[in-house]
Amino acid sequence: MSTHLMHMALVVPGYDDAIAYFTHVLGFSLLADEPREAGKRWVVVGPNTSANSCSLLLARAVNP
Repeated sequence: MSTHLMHMALVVPGYDDAIAYFTHVLGFSLLADEPREAGKRWVVVGPNTSANSCSLLLARAVNP
């Protein structure tokens, strides 16, 4: 059985700025951006490497 770390959560001040930083500056791919309740989103970015890479789940801070 193979195991690996799938996602790590990272608290960010805002979704759009974090997406721009990770995709434009670091070259990550936007893997998911799905709306949720109360203005929240399920945002996942990850490196452009293998499918077994750890991706980042971006969580917006309540009080940025």
